[in-house]
Amino acid sequence: MAMGSITAQVESVKQKIASGNAYGEKVWLIAATKTQSVENINEAIAAGVDAVAENRVQEFREKTELLSPCPQHFIGHLQTNKVKYLVGKIALFHSCDRDDLAEEIARLSLKKGVVSDVLIQINIGQEESKGGYTYEDGKAVFERLNRMSGLRVKGFMAMLPETDDDDLLRGLMRKMRELYDWAKTKSSYVEYLSIGMSSDYALCVEEGSNMIRVGSTIFGHRQ
Repeated sequence: MAMGSITAQVESVKQKIASGNAYGEKVWLIAATKTQSVENINEAIAAGVDAVAENRVQEFREKTELLSPCPQHFIGHLQTNKVKYLVGKIALFHSCDRDDLAEEIARLSLKKGVVSDVLIQINIGQEESKGGYTYEDGKAVFERLNRMSGLRVKGFMAMLPETDDDDLLRGLMRKMRELYDWAKTKSSYVEYLSIGMSSDYALCVEEGSNMIRVGSTIFGHRQ
């Protein structure tokens, strides 16, 4: 995208979510920056995104020092042996999708004297191609991870299936919102329900998501 158009796209998305979600909550706009240049990302930061997010550790390491001040999130599948490059630098891990990953983030956080904010990834569509805990295990997982020193569980993340069946998607969103609302009664730290990407964020916000991860809508389709 040409310079200036990223700014326009960020402003357009911000306008669409300005009134908040169906529950009157602010909706956080996270720019998904996979394969994007530092210049493009810095334009999005200047335009007012709430955070930027990589989904590859190598890309994060290459770009992190070159970015303008802005919270940096991690949204990709994360191998335990790469956690050491991120702890203490990532403001929010969206994709905590298994116990050994949670344990490694907790261990390294304690070692570095920091607390890491994480979201529990739920595979709400029960898709084999996606990671995450089952919806049925969500409450037990929350209670287990919530007890780990070094972690602060801030809520949940999910990816909806790619389908035109809006009723199905709304039903899945409502289940995620119920899980999130339950967790809020258990911990004062819970504040994020991260669901919604370029293709489906409007529906997700309508059904109670308060954090969206937007890539192609801001930057155009990846080369």
